Amino acid sequence: MLKLSPIVCKDYTLRFEKTLIMGILNVTPDSFSDGGLFNDVDTAVAHGEKMVSDGADVIDVGGESSRPGSAPLSEKEELDRILPVVTRLLREVSVPISIDTYKPLVADACLKAGAHLINDITGLINPEMRKVAVKHNVPVVIMHMRGTPKIMQQNPIYQDLLGEITAFFQEQIATARKAGIQHIIIDPGIGFGKTVEHNLQILKHLGEFKTLSCPILVGPSRKSFIGVITGLSVKDRLDGTLAAITVAVMNGANMVRVHDVNECKRAIQVADAIRGA
Repeated sequence: MLKLSPIVCKDYTLRFEKTLIMGILNVTPDSFSDGGLFNDVDTAVAHGEKMVSDGADVIDVGGESSRPGSAPLSEKEELDRILPVVTRLLREVSVPISIDTYKPLVADACLKAGAHLINDITGLINPEMRKVAVKHNVPVVIMHMRGTPKIMQQNPIYQDLLGEITAFFQEQIATARKAGIQHIIIDPGIGFGKTVEHNLQILKHLGEFKTLSCPILVGPSRKSFIGVITGLSVKDRLDGTLAAITVAVMNGANMVRVHDVNECKRAIQVADAIRGA
C-alpha cells in the first residue's frame, strides 16, 4: 500500500494504515437511497451514532440530494436541515464530521460550529469554497463530476475517461495548494456524469489515480450501476455494493463512502487483510 501522509481534521487525524469508512448521513427528503428516513434531528443523530458504533471513521452529513435530475436547494434550507444535526453530532460522537456541500456559506457555518472537513461534489471549483477551507484550516474532498446533478446523466461522453479525470484532479489539486489547502482527498465521482461502463472502468483502474499522491475516496454504495448489472432495486443492492467496495479496496481505495457501515466494515477487513498479505 502506498504510504500516505495523515490527514489532519482539526482535533482528529485520519491515518491510512487501513481502509477508512465514511458513513453517509443524508438529512434529505429526496436522496435516491435513504431520502426521508433521517429528516428530524433525533433520528438523524441516532443514525449517526449507530454508524459510529458500527465502525464509521467519518460521518458525512448532507442536506441536498445530488441524485441524477435533482434540483438545487437554497443555502438557508440546506443549513436549516443540517446545522442542528451537525451541532448535536459534534457533542455525541468522537469521529470527524464531514460536510457534504458545494455552497461556501453552508460549509462556513458548519465549520464554524465545529465540523472538520468539506466534501465538495463540484471539486472545489468555487474560489469562495477554497477561501472557506483555508479560513478554517480543514481538509477537502475534491470530487470529479461532469455537469451538474440535474443534467449530469444526460449522455456523458469522454474521449479519455481516466485521463480527463486525472487532468481535472491535477488542476484542482494545484489550485487548492496554491490557495493554501494542504490536506486533500480525491474522489473520482462514481455515478456523477458517468455511464455504467465509465463506473466500471474507474473501479477497475482506480490505481491509476495513485500517481496523484492523495488518499482516494470511492462512493459506489447502492448506486444505479449496481442496479443495472443486477436488476435489483436500491434496497436490494447491498451485495453489489460489497462487491464494488471490495474491488475498490483491492485496486487502491483508501476510504469508502457507504450507507451500510457494519456490513461494509466486514468486507473491508477481509479485503485489507488480503491486500496486505
